[in-house]
Amino acid sequence: MLGIHDPSIYLGYLLAVLSLIACVWYGSKNWNKGQEADESELKEDLDWEAKDEQLKEQL
Repeated sequence: MLGIHDPSIYLGYLLAVLSLIACVWYGSKNWNKGQEADESELKEDLDWEAKDEQLKEQL
């Protein structure tokens, strides 16, 4: 069948297809997961921006 005489070749193709399916599943599961910022990080960013604006006004 298909000129392939060794059954281990079919095993290689099967493992490649299974790994493709696993990668697609993992990618779709974790598509938009990212590092979510804590409230403390957001507050620090806002404080930094406020200080930056004050420095710009002083210049």
